[in-house]
Amino acid sequence: MEKMLKDILDKNSDLTKSGNLPTYIPELAKANKTALGICVAELSGKQYCAGDYQYSFTIQSISKVVTLILALQDNGITEVFSRVGMEPTGDAFNSMMKLEIVRPSKPFNPMINAGAIAVTSMINGEGEKRFNRILDFFKKITGNPNININEAVYMSEKRTGDRNRAMAYFMRDVGVITGDVEASLDVYFKQCSLEVTCQDVAQIGLFLANDGIVPATGERLADSEFTKLAKTFMVTCGMYNASGEFAINVGIPSKSGVGGGILSVVPGKMGIGVVGPALDEKGNSIAGIKVLEDLSKMLKLSIF
Repeated sequence: MEKMLKDILDKNSDLTKSGNLPTYIPELAKANKTALGICVAELSGKQYCAGDYQYSFTIQSISKVVTLILALQDNGITEVFSRVGMEPTGDAFNSMMKLEIVRPSKPFNPMINAGAIAVTSMINGEGEKRFNRILDFFKKITGNPNININEAVYMSEKRTGDRNRAMAYFMRDVGVITGDVEASLDVYFKQCSLEVTCQDVAQIGLFLANDGIVPATGERLADSEFTKLAKTFMVTCGMYNASGEFAINVGIPSKSGVGGGILSVVPGKMGIGVVGPALDEKGNSIAGIKVLEDLSKMLKLSIF
């Protein structure tokens, strides 16, 4: 398996040259553009890694999957989806256009920035307590007690997050968000700035593949219904406005982040973590997508 993973990475490594690093969060533009790594964790306990799988990157939008599950645990399905929709947008992940022109004025889904900010605002706890609950949840899921925020990226996001701020204040105006907007935004910026590796992301995938139970400990951390919902959103909205094409070419629930990471899940079988900081025009890892496409075809992973 590891030789196959290495061969897939070698085949696609040149794609990193044609991708770009995100500049709207200045700290992310300092990433290693040519890094490319993968880790595959199986429910059997076996793990296979290749390339730059120990490369550290910030989790960014991959965190939206985990915070959605936590918000569902705290509030239930009815309450969460009274404030956030269930449909793909066809727009960029940071677009705010439809917030105002579509009624009711709520984000289309939890995987876009507006939806994720709304979801984070629903997690129980005030300020630092809310973030610590999120952080502890990540630590339990990954089995990594050392996960923490990258302070430089967090401050960079906070300084440049005006579009996210605009969306959040609009959502408070229409009643989607209640309470302290800046406090919710601060938690959101922190959750996106969590520093991880492919191994950590693969463990999140394994937790989802196992329907909310951490395989290493046997502990159930989430209702299986909530993890099923999260995986469904990953299929329909997880790769931003490239989700349909990705579903056709790869066919497994996945969530990308502008830090270059991709979380993928093969239900009942495995979790996959990929990193490749060079992005395509839609904000997805340009080489990471092709790596997953090749892996899916070779192992016949598609759920369809």
